[in-house]
Amino acid sequence: MKRILLSLLALVACGTLMAQNATLPGNITLRTLDGQTVQSSVIQNDGRPVIVSFWATWCKPCNRELNNIKEVYEEWQEETGVKIVAISIDDSRSVNKVKPHVEGLDWPYEVYLDQNSDLKRAMNVVNVPHTFILNGKGEIVWQHAGYQDGGEEEVIAKVRELL
Repeated sequence: MKRILLSLLALVACGTLMAQNATLPGNITLRTLDGQTVQSSVIQNDGRPVIVSFWATWCKPCNRELNNIKEVYEEWQEETGVKIVAISIDDSRSVNKVKPHVEGLDWPYEVYLDQNSDLKRAMNVVNVPHTFILNGKGEIVWQHAGYQDGGEEEVIAKVRELL
């Protein structure tokens, strides 16, 4: 039994290390809010950290998280240079709601549509919200699924560790 537990622990540790060295796939097709096609390689920040947040219009925790971050985003940018990219996973039934939703909430983030969930699948995102932090090299250094009020403090703390 001990061997099995130790083997599982080692497997989890190796998986965590591999995930931390992974990068964002650059060849996934996304859409802008204006319907333009872009590749996921546009998600970068000139050598500075990037927060990638997978969300949906119907997801209340997603909206709470991005609204709470909006309140401190300008300060975060001044302090760390971080950029937030919000990836909507709304499908064909709700994708037309994304642009008015984002504009109505006045989100200052780059927002892309992953209508077919290609990037979501490539990043092994199961549920939203799911947040990733990329370092200046584009490597995934942290990720978290779910949101509780105040969780944005953990996100900025992780970004600060990169500086």
